[in-house]
Amino acid sequence: MEEKDLTKMTVTKLREEAKKYTSIEGVSAMKKEDLIKAIADARGEPIEIRKKKSRKKKKDVDAAGLKKKIKALRKEKAEGRKSKSRKETNRLRKKIKVLKRQSRKVGKEKAEVIAAAKKVGKEAAPAPAPPPPPAPETASADVPKVE
Repeated sequence: MEEKDLTKMTVTKLREEAKKYTSIEGVSAMKKEDLIKAIADARGEPIEIRKKKSRKKKKDVDAAGLKKKIKALRKEKAEGRKSKSRKETNRLRKKIKVLKRQSRKVGKEKAEVIAAAKKVGKEAAPAPAPPPPPAPETASADVPKVE
């Protein structure tokens, strides 16, 4: 079998294949990439594993920018309703919905960062000094005070 054959196999079939080799342990807990690499190593075949592409990094967005976009899209949506363009109105409605979700998420993350900063600030601040002990009374409670 070649690398192409292994990558096309399902994880269950790869596990069955890996169980044939006694040098491979922990087969049931392995992921597909790990299984392919382990099988290739057991066979003595050189294999290059291509990892899945990572997702694109999200741009830094602020809530104010998102809200400006939402406002502009709402105006555009109102104009679309006047022209009775249903497809365009639906597209804009969905886009507004996505932007609203993003703005909520940004706001929530910002609140979490602020809360964490406050928590760290409280830990770093020195504890207030304990109050001084009360002064001992010289007169006993049984004897009335003379003024």
